[in-house]
Amino acid sequence: MSSVKKFIKANVVLLIAWTAALLSMLPVPPDAAYAGYFDWRTLACLFSTLAAVCALRGIRFFRSMADAMVMRLHTLRRCVVALVAVTFAGSMLLANDMALLTFLPLSLAVLTAAGHTEYAAVTFLLQNLAANLGGMITPFGNPQSLFLYNRFHIPTFSFMRVMLPCFITAALLLFLLCLRIPPLPVTLNRRPTTLASKPRAALYFVLFTASIVAVLRWLPWQWTAAAVFLCLLVTDRPALCRVDYGLLLTFTAFFIFAGNMARIPLINEILSRWMAAAPLPVSLLCCQCISNVPSAVLLAPFTDNWPALLLGVNIGGTGTLIASLASLITFREYGNHFSGQSGKYLKLFALYNLLFLLILSGVAWLTLLTL
Repeated sequence: MSSVKKFIKANVVLLIAWTAALLSMLPVPPDAAYAGYFDWRTLACLFSTLAAVCALRGIRFFRSMADAMVMRLHTLRRCVVALVAVTFAGSMLLANDMALLTFLPLSLAVLTAAGHTEYAAVTFLLQNLAANLGGMITPFGNPQSLFLYNRFHIPTFSFMRVMLPCFITAALLLFLLCLRIPPLPVTLNRRPTTLASKPRAALYFVLFTASIVAVLRWLPWQWTAAAVFLCLLVTDRPALCRVDYGLLLTFTAFFIFAGNMARIPLINEILSRWMAAAPLPVSLLCCQCISNVPSAVLLAPFTDNWPALLLGVNIGGTGTLIASLASLITFREYGNHFSGQSGKYLKLFALYNLLFLLILSGVAWLTLLTL
């Protein structure tokens, strides 16, 4: 019984996602159309990146980088600013979930090396916001942005012009919140960590780079995922075992739920009417219930007002825990290392995300008025 409770506690979001997916199957029984729900490219790229990060973690790559940062930056505030800034910038190129998968392990290693893991919750939250909001300035920074960019054939300049005010506002808010971290001195009171194997580090870094290049559509995702799997099968099977397959199953559940919702006639009628009247508020609210990526997929057929929808599904990534799948990554990563402190994390999450949601919603509304 205790093992069942432990499993439920560790996989709450996964269980909620699959409960919603299974309930959505009642009005839309499984059929051949289900195969079209899944974004196989996203799932494959996510697996590749997760596996490469697990391999890098296994050879102490992140710990060695963390030790180097602590020795150079000297204060906790500088370390946190650097971690948030690199996540914010990284999300513009790597996509939000990939940026978190890359830099959250680095943050944990930095805070552990500095002896200040009590700031892990606020650091992870700031990185989560940075990943969600930094990526909105580029078409490939967030999965929902890439989907809308392709669907509506949005000119790149127009895309960036719409997103720029919210992007700048988010950057300023994040910097101000980073300043609340005390400038505590940090020193490394041990010998710096060294890589377990430089040749394997080079190989795993190549695999990681290939995974990111596949995200940018410069490499076939099928071949990239196969290459990562086969290489690790030969060189590091434990890394494959450490992949967060629960996260992949959570993504799968959301794809099923969103696909089924779009096929219910009553839902179609309601969404058509609501999106014609208020696309920004509807997209913001929809994200809070089914997350921003499924919301973009679900709402796109019901409007031609792409600026409102684009702003809504990007800003809508703040708010509830399920508003962004990237937030699930952060929550799971925090819970894996600080299992008894989930309540503290969720309180801070609600406070910070509400602040960003309210402020950025106002900025988005003003942006739409000027277009």
